[in-house]
Amino acid sequence: MQEAKTRRSNRERSEETRDRLIEAARQLFVEKSYAETGTPEIVHAAGVTRGALYHHFADKQALFRAVVEREAERVAQEVEAKAGGDLAPLDALIAGGGAFLAAMAAPGRARLLLLDGPAVLGRAAMDEIDGRHGNRTLREGLEAAIEAGALRPLPLDALTALLGAAFDRAALAIEAGADAKSFRDALAGLIRGLAAAA
Repeated sequence: MQEAKTRRSNRERSEETRDRLIEAARQLFVEKSYAETGTPEIVHAAGVTRGALYHHFADKQALFRAVVEREAERVAQEVEAKAGGDLAPLDALIAGGGAFLAAMAAPGRARLLLLDGPAVLGRAAMDEIDGRHGNRTLREGLEAAIEAGALRPLPLDALTALLGAAFDRAALAIEAGADAKSFRDALAGLIRGLAAAA
């Protein structure tokens, strides 16, 4: 019994260390950029040893990937929270789009996911991550709307890629200071323009 408790607490401590590394790295990557952040700074900010870093992550790039994965997961959770419930399919897509833009407004998130992510990890890795999170939620929303007859039956993969790119571009523009409401309204109009004929 005591051994099971010890094992669980070791696992909990390990997860806590991993979380501290990811959160410290995120803060530094946002403040300084991936290229300008060194692993000694990360372990110092996390309050752990260099050995702890390499126990959890093969290198700085693997840690960066964990940061990006967590950020993408958080965005998807926020979208799902706003686009779920009893909303009509088009309304769910529009609500999800607004939630995406709001989630991407978290300090540093657009840069991490849309600029540094592809530069550090490569486009294929980012597409894979996005396919499990943000683009997954968009694809599911589009598919539901098409199946419900609310959207014209367009090729789903292409539609997801194009709308995803539009949302990403809007997030970058908003981060650069553009009017968020203008982009939300334009994207909502774009989605409504895809509606199936009554």
